[in-house]
Amino acid sequence: EVRLMESGGGSVRPGGSLSLSCAADGNTDNFDSMGWFRQAPGKEREGLASANAFGDSTVADSVKGRFAITRDNAENTLYLQMNSLMPEDTGVYYCAWRYGTVVSLSAAQYKYWGRGTQVTVSS
Repeated sequence: EVRLMESGGGSVRPGGSLSLSCAADGNTDNFDSMGWFRQAPGKEREGLASANAFGDSTVADSVKGRFAITRDNAENTLYLQMNSLMPEDTGVYYCAWRYGTVVSLSAAQYKYWGRGTQVTVSS
């Protein structure tokens, strides 16, 4: 089992920045990948970014250029730096874990999920 805990959400004005963290605890190793997802009210969960322990990563086109994913393997922690935030970025942000090094933005590929952290972008 892998336990995930997100932190760093909050409220910010349009154009602002937030940094999310996800600490992983449990049966993790270097043959896994982790991802960030978000879910807005009334919408399906959307994959934002994913990274593995070998430095491979992918970022969704919808947030490319504004969001960046990084991973600290020594600390088993995943980060999401979000810049130039817009009201449509509002939602619950989830961290997820899957076994395997293929980075993926498909929620169905992930086995373990954190509880999520709320991000609200509003003036």
